[in-house]
Amino acid sequence: MSGAFLKAVSTAMERIAPLRLAESFDNVGLLLETPLRQSKRHRVMLTIDLTTAVVDESIKKEASVIVAYHPTIFTGLKSFTMANPLQASLLRCAASGISVFCPHTALDCTWGGINDWLAEGVIGNKDSGVIRPLEHEKYSPSGDSEGALGRLVTLKAPISMDALEKRIKEHLKLPQIQVGYSTIEPTKPVETVAICAGSGGSVFRGKKADVYFTGEMQHHEVLAAVAAGTNVILCGHTNTERGYLPILASKLESQLQTAAFNEVFDIVVSESDKHPLQIV
Repeated sequence: MSGAFLKAVSTAMERIAPLRLAESFDNVGLLLETPLRQSKRHRVMLTIDLTTAVVDESIKKEASVIVAYHPTIFTGLKSFTMANPLQASLLRCAASGISVFCPHTALDCTWGGINDWLAEGVIGNKDSGVIRPLEHEKYSPSGDSEGALGRLVTLKAPISMDALEKRIKEHLKLPQIQVGYSTIEPTKPVETVAICAGSGGSVFRGKKADVYFTGEMQHHEVLAAVAAGTNVILCGHTNTERGYLPILASKLESQLQTAAFNEVFDIVVSESDKHPLQIV
């Protein structure tokens, strides 16, 4: 793979979601850089998780870079063996000349990132609500606001929970979601919605909203929320993230074209990447 292409992809991703926006617990950026190999065409595979199926697909489609939203490595590893499925995936990528870049919470926080995409689904019509940061804003070294963790949507006209549930299912293309209703005012119209992609329990702690909208929360976090008068909508961890990948593909392609990378490349969204749980 051309080292210039990997550098171009990493630089483009940094422009889309600056790594400095990532949470302190996170491990983001270029997590696997493989030895160079020659290729007539460069391909980026976008996925949420680096599963065995995604690696199979990436090798088959001759990808040179995988942008995997979730970090493939979180803590220090003392060994790399084929006995561990994740390590085996990384070893297979290395053997096939595929590098791996992971943006995770940097892509959550950045303006125009995953949480803003979720917020747009809640609003429906862009003039029907206001999107604000749920937590403190993060700034660039020059002092420009670059993003924040979580979003708070305030609807200009309150809607019923039924209407909100329909909007979210349509936006995420899901036939079913999990809902916990407030034990205080279950029929109260919804005006404010707190949003966090993935797992939002810790982000929502201490935040006031009519609804918490996220992928998953711990059991006791849900109990506490509904007891305090907040409805909860859970859609499955990666179901709140995967629908953003086509948008990321468009952003990445635009950045690479702007950078005038003059070799042939394309960007594809994995067809094998799926939520690990099914409703049966």
